[in-house]
Amino acid sequence: QRQLVESGGGSVQAGGSLTLSCAYSANLEGCMGWFRQASGKAREGVAIIKSSDATRYADSVKGRFTISKDIGKSTLYLLLTNLRPEDTARYYCAAGRSGQCLTALDDSIFGTWGQGTQVTVSS
Repeated sequence: QRQLVESGGGSVQAGGSLTLSCAYSANLEGCMGWFRQASGKAREGVAIIKSSDATRYADSVKGRFTISKDIGKSTLYLLLTNLRPEDTARYYCAAGRSGQCLTALDDSIFGTWGQGTQVTVSS
């Protein structure tokens, strides 16, 4: 049974925006994040959020993307604004252990993953 389910991806023009959602099981809130993988490239961290709501972002998305969560709805969000063609990728939601969260923007502590949602930005 899937514990993380992403939605909200789509095709947009450069400069546009999207909001991605990730429905999750209630015991996955300690450390959650968004990652992305573009065609032909390795998966990279985009944003991570702790249970305390402290966050960490990749330099490439700072000021443009915002990670947040709604505990009551058991939903993680990623607001993507001022989108660029280089943001085109499949975006994944992930959950990991709370310890070591935010120490690095990588997937080393994330063991539970969604199936992803595609974001395509045209010029």
